[in-house]
Amino acid sequence: MYYEIRIQGHLSPQWSDWFGSLAVVNNDQGETILTGWLADKSALYGVLNQIQALNLTLIAVTPLPDSPPDSPTDSAANSPLGE
Repeated sequence: MYYEIRIQGHLSPQWSDWFGSLAVVNNDQGETILTGWLADKSALYGVLNQIQALNLTLIAVTPLPDSPPDSPTDSAANSPLGE
């Protein structure tokens, strides 16, 4: 599932390695937004454990529709065979 995770404060781009495949973006409201695909709840809990280990303040966890915003949703991209 695709998730958006909001954290209080700004993280430097170096933290993107710590959060694996999640994109790390700082917004104008003083928040860091992590977005990306997580395979299952275990992967989500792993990210939440990392946030806790860094003593960061979690603001929100939002599951998003199956495709990220602004991504193409053509049938080839959604086909299990990529056809």
